[in-house]
Amino acid sequence: MNGMVPPGTPETRGIADVAPWPDWPAAADGALAFLHEQLGWDLWAVTRIEGDAQVVLRAVPAGTVPPGAALPWDESFCRQMVQGTGPRVATVTAAVPAYARCAAGLAAGVAAYLGVPLVTRDGELYGTLCAIAFRAQPRSATRGLATAEFVARMLSTLLADRPSGLLPAPLGPQPVG
Repeated sequence: MNGMVPPGTPETRGIADVAPWPDWPAAADGALAFLHEQLGWDLWAVTRIEGDAQVVLRAVPAGTVPPGAALPWDESFCRQMVQGTGPRVATVTAAVPAYARCAAGLAAGVAAYLGVPLVTRDGELYGTLCAIAFRAQPRSATRGLATAEFVARMLSTLLADRPSGLLPAPLGPQPVG
């Protein structure tokens, strides 16, 4: 996490382990690492909607999905969640009709989903904070939604407090596969 002491390390003293991240991408990486450590799930990502594509900006574990990887927005779980046709958390995606329809192509093999919108100060959709698992999750995994919503709201606030010229730049869709 950018040379900082990992949170929860017993030997931390002073303030180094709680110093601000240097920029929004580092904060997003820290948020994703925290969620992965605390809530589990196979993959956590921060995405941005760019036209007809959902583009991955950051992902944890590192190296699982490269920044710039994109999938068609119309085929994504996140679109279903944002439109309200699917819930923010589905411990078994096959049991949710909106998500079952998305289980082809890049979404093949996704057995559980958690997603929260990232919103600009103007109330516009910026992207999503999302997680997937390749095995169904226990119902108790829904308890992590409040934590993910809190983190998403913090990331949205950090986006909103930045001058527009300092927002993470569009990467342009890079096909996955």
